[in-house]
Amino acid sequence: MSLPEQPQTAAVATAPKGPQIILTGDRPTGPLHLGHFVGSLRNRVEYQHQFKQFIMLADSQALTDNMDDTNKVHRNVVEVALDYLAVGIDPAKSTILIQSQIPELAELTFYYLNMVTVARLERNPTVKTEIALRGFERDIPAGFLTYPASQAADISAFKATLVPVGEDQIPMIEQTNEIVRRFNRIADKEILVECKALVPDLGRLPGIDGKAKMSKSLGNTINLGASAADITAAVKKVYTDPLHLRVEDPGHLEGNVAFIYLDAFDPEKDKLEEMKAHYVRGGLGDSIVKKRLELVLQEMLAPIRARREELEKDKGYIMQLLKEGTMQAREVAAQTADEVKAALGLRYF
Repeated sequence: MSLPEQPQTAAVATAPKGPQIILTGDRPTGPLHLGHFVGSLRNRVEYQHQFKQFIMLADSQALTDNMDDTNKVHRNVVEVALDYLAVGIDPAKSTILIQSQIPELAELTFYYLNMVTVARLERNPTVKTEIALRGFERDIPAGFLTYPASQAADISAFKATLVPVGEDQIPMIEQTNEIVRRFNRIADKEILVECKALVPDLGRLPGIDGKAKMSKSLGNTINLGASAADITAAVKKVYTDPLHLRVEDPGHLEGNVAFIYLDAFDPEKDKLEEMKAHYVRGGLGDSIVKKRLELVLQEMLAPIRARREELEKDKGYIMQLLKEGTMQAREVAAQTADEVKAALGLRYF
């Protein structure tokens, strides 16, 4: 079975004219899962054939709320990179980089922090939500609060014009553009470029338990490297329709995770529509639906798992790829940092 057809994204149609540059990435705090695959990974495989793409392993950013377990961050750098390669991201077409190994990003962040107030950072809806989720209240790590400035540095360093994000991250893109516009006014010329959010039609996958988001911390994920047995066990736990007590009862699709997953991954759309209609009118048991879901996931994830296991045999090779990508990316970021420093009058010799 081939990978499911890639969803189109509305933002591509409205992208600015001219060559496009994408910046995207992940915090390396654990293995990637189906939620990442739907929300970003499979789109990245397509984007690398259309755009110049930088993919960041945001290890520095991950430390803003993982400083008490730094090992979790650095051990997952290679693990996430393995997931990237296993799903088909090609390091010859996409530049994969490690954030912490490009000091110019931290330097740009420092300059940008002078262009945004604490009050503006605290008003950022994405930051407010994340602070509440983590229960920081007023004990907010400064690095976490200032993440919008750090993200602005990441995006502007590569002069990215498109940034794939979920809808909940759009305020971060807006704040990046605020910083870009303010800097350009200070410089009195267009040095940095504004970017557009690239929001996928299907941007978030619920957890197997029906929670709003598939999340490593909630333990409701199916990892990309999951074994066949892990997939079987997870599918058995997938939330369906709690009112569908008997086979002959009419079923409901809304909030039914089994059908949400089938919508995302089943390549046989006509048969899926027939299954949905049968379920809604009654006479189709959840066990049949889950049997189909398991088949789809097993066939989709088997080649990804096989590629991952093969690549995992030589982690030195993975680190070499990351080193090469990071060096290439640093050249780009260093050029931007030089332009920023020159505009601020910080080049003395």
